[in-house]
Amino acid sequence: MAVLKLTPAFKDYLWGGTRLRDDFQKDCDFDKIAESWELSCHKDGPSTISNGEFKGLTLAEYIEKAGKSVLGTDCEKFDNFPILIKLIDAKDNLSVQVHPDNEYALRVEGEYGKTEMWYIVDCDEGATLLYGFKDTISKDEFAQRIADNTLLEVTNAVPVKKGDVFFIQAGTLHAIGKGILIAEIQQNSNTTYRIYDYGRVGNDGKPRELHVEKAKDVTDLCPAKAYPETPVEQKDGYTSKLLSSCDYFTTYAIDVDSKAVLEADEKSFASLLILEGEGKVIGDDTVEFRKGDSIFIPAGTGKFAVDGKCKAILTRV
Repeated sequence: MAVLKLTPAFKDYLWGGTRLRDDFQKDCDFDKIAESWELSCHKDGPSTISNGEFKGLTLAEYIEKAGKSVLGTDCEKFDNFPILIKLIDAKDNLSVQVHPDNEYALRVEGEYGKTEMWYIVDCDEGATLLYGFKDTISKDEFAQRIADNTLLEVTNAVPVKKGDVFFIQAGTLHAIGKGILIAEIQQNSNTTYRIYDYGRVGNDGKPRELHVEKAKDVTDLCPAKAYPETPVEQKDGYTSKLLSSCDYFTTYAIDVDSKAVLEADEKSFASLLILEGEGKVIGDDTVEFRKGDSIFIPAGTGKFAVDGKCKAILTRV
């Protein structure tokens, strides 16, 4: 089966920067590129195939044409394509926000909730992000601190460094801080409840919408649970480190020194997001890649090789 290279959809949110264009060669005319949606079947930003016989189709159109078997048997339990993968360049602070779980989001928003994982690709010295609360607080205190703009006094600010991993379970209060570049692997959802936005205004000159009442419904008012650290495993020609595993995705950081032989079995497709280096993916055909590229390997391809020197995020369902 064909190995597919994907072209992302872009978002120009006000907090974005220029690193995705300057450092990752993203071809986009926006002044700011806040996000590139690298692997997406979401209606708000589908990724597009840029090579081979399916060139020009969205990823969703390709799946429709090729059949859902390209996703693998582990995807059969999902009504829709299960994940969304992004690169996020936070030149400025993102809003303090929370995502609902599936039950609440389906009932209120008509789409699934959002559990996600952050991998710190790069960051400025001294950069921090918000991750849960310092201590457990009450709903009344949460509401009061939102009302009087003192919420940041009780949120948990965490210094970050390159390679750090954060697992953001639905319900966890969070915010990416300025100066951080992130690879985000998440459920296929665009539902976010904004709690606090530093008093900023949007392009229309008005304060951006907050979703305080919904946030009160879904926010876990306690410290976030740290995801357990896993060891780096030495393989033949590369290293692999499990970053996260949940009902929706399993993600690894791989560091290829020369060549890595991987597999996209019948259970799941494989996604490669190239963070550093260049080379080629060799399966039934060969696709060259460079830093910033996103590669989709269909389920059932079997063994494939990543040939070259690179660092990448490998995701399966």
